[in-house]
Amino acid sequence: MLKNDLFLRALKRQPCSRTPIWVMRQAGRYLPEYRAVREKTDFLTLCKTPELATEVTIQPVELMGVDAAIIFSDILVINEAMGMNVEIIESKGIKLNSIRSQADIDKLIVPDIDEKLGYVMDALRMTKKELDNRVPLIGFTGAAWTLFTYAVEGGGSKNYAYAKKMMYREPAMAHALLGKISSVITAYVLKQIEAGADAIQIFDSWASALSEDDYRVYALPYIKETVQAIKAKHPDTPVIVFSKDCNTILSEIADTGCDAMGLGWGMDIGKARAELNDRVALQGNLDPTVLYGTPALIKAEASKILKSFGQHTEHSGHVFNLGHGILPDMDPENLKLLVEFVKEESAQYH
Repeated sequence: MLKNDLFLRALKRQPCSRTPIWVMRQAGRYLPEYRAVREKTDFLTLCKTPELATEVTIQPVELMGVDAAIIFSDILVINEAMGMNVEIIESKGIKLNSIRSQADIDKLIVPDIDEKLGYVMDALRMTKKELDNRVPLIGFTGAAWTLFTYAVEGGGSKNYAYAKKMMYREPAMAHALLGKISSVITAYVLKQIEAGADAIQIFDSWASALSEDDYRVYALPYIKETVQAIKAKHPDTPVIVFSKDCNTILSEIADTGCDAMGLGWGMDIGKARAELNDRVALQGNLDPTVLYGTPALIKAEASKILKSFGQHTEHSGHVFNLGHGILPDMDPENLKLLVEFVKEESAQYH
């Protein structure tokens, strides 16, 4: 039994004594302890070495007191497992061989997950053991649209020209690639749950690159496919969907069947709750740059979010988080202060 199950209770919209908190990218460069491990190896090797991935996954639990751990990995391990050459250099960015023709798509493999991504499962099992039931462990994946953009663009992008060119000129080809990626995503998250993940988060980091209509066609069906597969096989495993800045189609994201939605920092959480009427739990959504502020400002901004979400009922759920990942030059003491403040301040709303 978990010693602290607040995170899972909140996702399932069950009564909690306070609001749980974790933050995206909580295991990362802002921590000196992470940088010490990272000096030993390159980023992808760190992801692929279960002992090191376990060590950095647990660091924020022990140092910051967060209510959940998230396995240390990267969304692009799926692209690599499918046969793309992936380079991740933290200071310079991401490079992949671009996929822009049907022949390129045909060459991509649908991998055996244990064979190609077994190191993630090993890290999950190892981390689960080391956590010793202190807090839940989150597994994760990129969404099909986000992984598609990296594949077609060959890296990050400002205008997604190649991805959108394929969508608009060759929609059948775009769906062929999205479908192939989605099938791997689904198999991957199911394996993560079998390896010990207590919840799954789907990151659609580049969701805001699509219009509402295009998001309904090129993103939501694939997210729904994965959520429904999880629910069919593991109905008690909560799923969080983080479609960054898709504030105008919240209801349709909730219709995927997810348990919780992550909100970008530009959305008022109280308005989101009112619109969704507690159909799903909400996660978020402090602007990460607030952590550059003074202790008083950090507390005031966190307090605004707790107040905006408002008083909890028997069927509401809120997981406090940032509205995007923590920034690499952040002072760890400011995150620690935030965690302690949310734990203390949130009890009055429960």
